[in-house]
Amino acid sequence: MTTTTVSSREFNQDVTRAKRAAERGPVFITDRGRPAHVLLSIDDYRRLARSHRSIVEALSMPGLSEIELVVPRSSRVPRPAEFD
Repeated sequence: MTTTTVSSREFNQDVTRAKRAAERGPVFITDRGRPAHVLLSIDDYRRLARSHRSIVEALSMPGLSEIELVVPRSSRVPRPAEFD
């Protein structure tokens, strides 16, 4: 994956070049030298959007009930909390 950085002016003058670069990786578009926007291919965007699941979605995955979870019992004795 290649990261490309272009200024807003370069982006406006050659959008096609930025779109081609986005096929190889993210394109950072700067305003006055500071990153302001990121151009991604639709595939990269969908991959990022799909990767953010809520805990409810993760726990409701099909087949999850068939996975055995063995949690070993801790031998540590809990201590009372100390408040100063």
